[in-house]
Amino acid sequence: MAENLPYSEQVMDHFLHPRNVGDMPDADGVGTVGNPVCGDIMKMFIKVKDGIIVDVKFKTFGCGAAISTSSMVTEMVKGKTIDEALKISNKAVAEALGGLPPIKMHCSVLAEQALRSALADYYRKTGKDPSAFEPKPDTHGHD
Repeated sequence: MAENLPYSEQVMDHFLHPRNVGDMPDADGVGTVGNPVCGDIMKMFIKVKDGIIVDVKFKTFGCGAAISTSSMVTEMVKGKTIDEALKISNKAVAEALGGLPPIKMHCSVLAEQALRSALADYYRKTGKDPSAFEPKPDTHGHD
Protein backbone atom coordinates (compact mmCIF):
# COMPACT_ATOMS: atom_id res chain seq x y z
CA MET A 1 0.00 0.00 0.00
CA ALA A 2 2.74 2.47 0.95
CA GLU A 3 4.79 1.89 -2.21
CA ASN A 4 2.81 4.52 -4.17
CA LEU A 5 2.79 7.05 -1.34
CA PRO A 6 5.59 9.28 -0.05
CA TYR A 7 5.18 7.76 3.43
CA SER A 8 7.35 5.24 5.26
CA GLU A 9 6.05 1.92 6.52
CA GLN A 10 6.18 3.32 10.08
CA VAL A 11 3.98 6.29 9.13
CA MET A 12 1.46 4.00 7.48
CA ASP A 13 1.49 1.60 10.44
CA HIS A 14 0.81 4.41 12.96
CA PHE A 15 -1.89 5.81 10.67
CA LEU A 16 -3.67 2.49 10.13
CA HIS A 17 -3.09 1.24 13.70
CA PRO A 18 -2.66 4.31 15.91
CA ARG A 19 -1.52 3.68 19.47
CA ASN A 20 -2.97 5.31 22.59
CA VAL A 21 -6.07 6.86 20.99
CA GLY A 22 -8.81 8.09 23.27
CA ASP A 23 -9.88 10.30 26.13
CA MET A 24 -8.47 10.37 29.62
CA PRO A 25 -11.04 11.83 32.02
CA ASP A 26 -8.59 11.83 34.96
CA ALA A 27 -5.64 13.32 33.03
CA ASP A 28 -3.07 15.29 34.99
CA GLY A 29 -2.34 17.44 31.94
CA VAL A 30 -4.24 18.17 28.73
CA GLY A 31 -2.90 20.06 25.74
CA THR A 32 -4.73 21.10 22.61
CA VAL A 33 -3.04 22.63 19.59
CA GLY A 34 -4.13 23.23 16.05
CA ASN A 35 -3.34 24.87 12.78
CA PRO A 36 -6.22 26.76 11.22
CA VAL A 37 -4.55 26.76 7.80
CA CYS A 38 -4.28 22.99 7.38
CA GLY A 39 -7.09 22.14 9.80
CA ASP A 40 -5.12 19.68 11.95
CA ILE A 41 -6.09 19.64 15.64
CA MET A 42 -4.35 17.52 18.27
CA LYS A 43 -5.39 16.94 21.86
CA MET A 44 -3.02 15.11 24.20
CA PHE A 45 -3.69 13.78 27.69
CA ILE A 46 -0.99 12.75 30.17
CA LYS A 47 -1.07 10.91 33.49
CA VAL A 48 1.94 11.55 35.72
CA LYS A 49 3.03 9.60 38.80
CA ASP A 50 6.20 10.39 40.74
CA GLY A 51 7.47 12.56 37.89
CA ILE A 52 7.01 9.85 35.25
CA ILE A 53 4.46 9.89 32.44
CA VAL A 54 2.68 6.62 33.15
CA ASP A 55 -0.06 6.99 30.56
CA VAL A 56 -0.76 9.14 27.53
CA LYS A 57 -3.65 9.34 25.08
CA PHE A 58 -4.44 11.50 22.08
CA LYS A 59 -7.27 12.53 19.83
CA THR A 60 -6.36 14.03 16.48
CA PHE A 61 -8.47 15.50 13.73
CA GLY A 62 -6.28 15.66 10.67
CA CYS A 63 -4.46 13.93 7.89
CA GLY A 64 -2.66 10.60 8.08
CA ALA A 65 0.64 12.26 8.98
CA ALA A 66 -1.04 14.15 11.85
CA ILE A 67 -2.47 10.91 13.23
CA SER A 68 0.85 9.09 12.79
CA THR A 69 2.90 11.77 14.53
CA SER A 70 0.41 11.93 17.41
CA SER A 71 0.57 8.16 17.80
CA MET A 72 4.36 8.09 17.66
CA VAL A 73 4.88 10.87 20.21
CA THR A 74 2.67 8.98 22.68
CA GLU A 75 4.83 5.89 22.23
CA MET A 76 8.00 7.94 22.69
CA VAL A 77 6.85 9.68 25.88
CA LYS A 78 5.23 6.84 27.81
CA GLY A 79 7.43 5.82 30.75
CA LYS A 80 9.65 8.90 30.44
CA THR A 81 10.36 11.50 33.08
CA ILE A 82 9.07 15.00 32.45
CA ASP A 83 12.63 16.17 31.72
CA GLU A 84 13.06 13.37 29.17
CA ALA A 85 9.70 14.20 27.60
CA LEU A 86 10.71 17.83 27.20
CA LYS A 87 13.67 16.73 25.06
CA ILE A 88 11.42 15.04 22.47
CA SER A 89 11.55 17.22 19.38
CA ASN A 90 9.51 17.27 16.21
CA LYS A 91 12.62 16.08 14.38
CA ALA A 92 12.92 13.07 16.70
CA VAL A 93 9.25 12.22 16.08
CA ALA A 94 9.72 12.44 12.31
CA GLU A 95 12.90 10.34 12.47
CA ALA A 96 11.17 7.68 14.59
CA LEU A 97 8.56 7.43 11.83
CA GLY A 98 11.21 6.91 9.17
CA GLY A 99 10.85 10.48 7.91
CA LEU A 100 8.01 12.63 6.64
CA PRO A 101 7.58 14.43 3.33
CA PRO A 102 8.69 18.08 3.73
CA ILE A 103 5.12 19.30 3.21
CA LYS A 104 4.03 17.18 6.22
CA MET A 105 6.78 18.12 8.70
CA HIS A 106 4.34 20.58 10.28
CA CYS A 107 2.50 17.54 11.66
CA SER A 108 5.53 16.58 13.74
CA VAL A 109 5.71 20.19 15.00
CA LEU A 110 2.07 19.95 16.11
CA ALA A 111 2.76 16.65 17.89
CA GLU A 112 5.64 18.23 19.81
CA GLN A 113 3.50 21.27 20.61
CA ALA A 114 0.61 19.10 21.87
CA LEU A 115 2.99 17.27 24.21
CA ARG A 116 4.50 20.53 25.48
CA SER A 117 1.02 21.97 25.97
CA ALA A 118 -0.04 18.95 28.06
CA LEU A 119 3.15 19.23 30.12
CA ALA A 120 2.54 22.95 30.66
CA ASP A 121 -1.02 22.21 31.79
CA TYR A 122 0.29 19.60 34.25
CA TYR A 123 2.74 22.14 35.66
CA ARG A 124 0.02 24.80 36.00
CA LYS A 125 -2.22 22.32 37.84
CA THR A 126 0.59 21.41 40.25
CA GLY A 127 1.53 25.04 40.96
CA LYS A 128 4.81 24.98 39.04
CA ASP A 129 6.05 27.42 36.41
CA PRO A 130 4.91 26.05 33.03
CA SER A 131 7.04 28.36 30.87
CA ALA A 132 9.64 25.69 30.05
CA PHE A 133 6.90 23.56 28.49
CA GLU A 134 4.96 26.17 26.59
CA PRO A 135 4.69 25.23 22.92
CA LYS A 136 7.36 26.70 20.73
CA PRO A 137 6.25 29.32 18.23
CA ASP A 138 4.50 27.90 15.18
CA THR A 139 7.07 27.18 12.49
CA HIS A 140 4.78 25.13 10.27
CA GLY A 141 5.67 26.92 7.08
CA HIS A 142 2.00 27.48 6.25
CA ASP A 143 1.23 30.93 4.94
